Amino acid sequence: MTAKSNRLFFIDAMRAWAILMMLQGHFIDGLLDPVFRDSSNTVYSVWLYFRGITAPVFFTVSGFIFTYLLIRVPQNGLGNPRVSKGIRRGLQLLAIGYLLRLNFGGLLKGEIYNGFYLVDVLHCIGLSILELVGVYVLTAKKKKYVFPTALVIITLVLFLFERAYKDWSFAFLPNFLANYFTKANGSVFTIIPWFGYTTIGAFISVLFTRFKNYRYLYPAAISIASVVGYLLIYQSTAAFGVLYDWTGFEFLKLILSNNYLFIRLGNVFVVFAVFMILRQLMTNKTVLKIGASTLSIYVIHFIILYGSFTGLGLYRFFNHSLAPEIAIPGALAFMIACTILALQYNKYETSIKSQISSSLVFIRTQAIELKDISVPVLREGLIRFRLFLRRVLRTVRS
Repeated sequence: MTAKSNRLFFIDAMRAWAILMMLQGHFIDGLLDPVFRDSSNTVYSVWLYFRGITAPVFFTVSGFIFTYLLIRVPQNGLGNPRVSKGIRRGLQLLAIGYLLRLNFGGLLKGEIYNGFYLVDVLHCIGLSILELVGVYVLTAKKKKYVFPTALVIITLVLFLFERAYKDWSFAFLPNFLANYFTKANGSVFTIIPWFGYTTIGAFISVLFTRFKNYRYLYPAAISIASVVGYLLIYQSTAAFGVLYDWTGFEFLKLILSNNYLFIRLGNVFVVFAVFMILRQLMTNKTVLKIGASTLSIYVIHFIILYGSFTGLGLYRFFNHSLAPEIAIPGALAFMIACTILALQYNKYETSIKSQISSSLVFIRTQAIELKDISVPVLREGLIRFRLFLRRVLRTVRS
């Protein structure tokens, strides 16, 4: 990072890499026939390992980017305009997360299926942003070291005690709230322990901001990230064993049975080091656009793969049924298709949103007048929107 530019291109590239890894990971995991899931196969085991890195990187980078933008402005506390933006963004991600799990077929029957209440990546990132805002506001008037210290403490608490709270049922909470804390009902992600990756990403961004004018920022950052990554991956389990022998604390013994959180955190630091080393190659405009379009890419991939709204996704028709020779090129095509659609959507986002809003207003107005959403009204709204999409497609082709 130079004095002329505060933009960290390697972070955008990391986010682009993480979203593309997520696309192929979801495609392969959802559609590959279980017969070919052989952990003794080198190719499959390498793929599985890297798939496990994707979510930690994505959460960490999300925390980094949000906090980096949050603390760059001169205003502090509630006077910081990024606070209100962060609250809106967090609520938006939560709303989109639930919207993607809606099924129109169920709504027409007057039902909301249980899958609507399950928690996924968007819910956790949205809630994580809201929690980061809360931590920031509570520590804004304190000394400068309080905010980053609080972030590290949160990560350590969530990671160190994960084995202790993992089996809690949270039965005292309504299911839609319990789903944020337990996978017992089918949630894919939970806010604990994943918020821990977001807070460590926020902590790293604080360090980058504090030392942004340091002459040897990148050599120092690369060295530290590499060493920390190595220690967490290869030495943390042994270190927890020594600490358990010394203290006898039971939670340390539980970590020894599956130290995946700290090992994955080590992987994240290694990924940071690699992308920082290659930062001069990370200024490609397409890569940066992909990194800035992760939300659009996620939404489009969810609709195509899992069939949001209609239930008619690839997962329904090819669930765990594809051979590798079909799944692998299919995953590549899926990545390309989702990315192109997202970039095109972002290009015409304002026009698309305006037309959608116009169609919805037309339908609502007619519905109020007729006291009912009649078939002709729905047909007219859909026709108007379809004509708009045709104009967009003609523009794209030209």
